[in-house]
Amino acid sequence: MTPVARAGVEAAPPVSGPAPDTGGRRLPRTLHPVAWWIWALALATAVSRTANPLLLLLVLAVLGYVVTARRTEAPWARGFKYYLYLALTVVAIRVVFRAVFATGITPRDHFLFSLPHIPTPDWYAGIQIGGPVSLEAVLSAATDGLRLACMLCCIGAANTLANPKRALRVLPGALHELGVAVTVAISVAPQLVQSVQRVARARKLRAGRAKGLKALRGIVVPVLEDALERSLRLAAAMDSRGYGRAGTATRNSRRLTGALMLLGMCGLCAGAYGLLDATAPRFLGLPAMASGAVLCVAGLRLGGRRVTRTTYRPDPWRLPEWAVAGSGVLSAVLLFSNLGYNAAELNPSIYPLSWPTLPLAPTVAILLAGTAGFLAPPPSPAQRGHAA
Repeated sequence: MTPVARAGVEAAPPVSGPAPDTGGRRLPRTLHPVAWWIWALALATAVSRTANPLLLLLVLAVLGYVVTARRTEAPWARGFKYYLYLALTVVAIRVVFRAVFATGITPRDHFLFSLPHIPTPDWYAGIQIGGPVSLEAVLSAATDGLRLACMLCCIGAANTLANPKRALRVLPGALHELGVAVTVAISVAPQLVQSVQRVARARKLRAGRAKGLKALRGIVVPVLEDALERSLRLAAAMDSRGYGRAGTATRNSRRLTGALMLLGMCGLCAGAYGLLDATAPRFLGLPAMASGAVLCVAGLRLGGRRVTRTTYRPDPWRLPEWAVAGSGVLSAVLLFSNLGYNAAELNPSIYPLSWPTLPLAPTVAILLAGTAGFLAPPPSPAQRGHAA
C-alpha cells in the first residue's frame, strides 16, 4: 500500500489520451520583438517611397488596426496615441514653416491669405519671411509633413508592439551596451506617458479640479520626481549588473574589432551608394555590400567574446514571425519594384491642382502589411491584464 493510500486519499489514475482540443485556435503568446521591428522598419521604408496622401492615410489606418489588434496592456504599449499627436504636430509645424518662410507664388497658384512681409538682407536671397500664401504651398507642406509623420508612427507602432527589454536580449554581445542605451532611450516616452497617467489618476482621487495651465504645476513636479527616481534605480541596477565593464578582451582585440566594424560600415555605405547610383562602378554595388556585411559580422563575433550572457527562456522564431516580417518586407519590395503601376502615381503633382489617384498595386502592398494584425498570435490574457 502506498503512503497516499495509507493516508486515506485515493490516488488519481494517470490521464491518457489526446491533448485537449483548442478548436483550431492559435495559442496566445508574444511575438518575437525583432519581427515587429522588421515589419515596422520595412513599412517605414515603403512610406519613404511615396508622397501620395491617400496612400499615407492608408498606412496610418493599417498601423492603427495592427496596434489595436495586437498590442498588450504593458506601459510601453499605451503610447501610440501620443505618437499620433506627435505626427499631427509635425504636420502643423511643417505647414506653418512653409507659410511663414514662403518663396512666393506663381500666377497659377490659388491665393489663400497674406502674412506681413519682413524685408531680408541680400545674402538671404531666395527666401522671404511672410507674404502671400497659396493653397498649393500648404498642400505640398502638408503632404511632406504627413510622410514624415507616417514614418514616426511606424517607429511608434514598433515601440508599442515590441517589448524593448526582450528585444535587448537578442542583440549580439558586441552591441549589448549600445542596445542598452537605445532601449533606455526608446523607453523614455512610454515611461513618461505612464508617469503622467499615474499623476492624473492620483489628482482625480484627491479631487483635483484644476485644469489647463493651472494643473500643469501640479503635474510637472511629480512627473519630474518620478523620472529622477527611475533614473537612480536604473543606474543602480546597471551598476549592480556590471554595465560598462571592459571584460577579458585585450587592447589588440578591441582595436581589431573596431577596425573590422569601421571597414564593414564603409563597405555597406559604398554598396548602398553603388546600388542607388546607376553610374557607379559595379564593384561598388553588391560586392562592396557583401564584403561590408562579412566584415561587420566578423567584428560582431569577435567583439561579442568580451560579453558573456545567458538567456532564460529565449523567444522562439516560428512561422508567425516569418509571416509578419515577410508581410512588411514584401510591401516595401512591391512599392520599390514599380510593377503594375506608374511611378508618377506615388508622387502626384499639385500642378495642376487635382485629386490624387489611388493606384491598385501600392494599395494592395500596404494592405498586405496590414495582414500582420491577424498573422501574429494574439497576446495572452496575462499580458493584457498587466505589464509583461
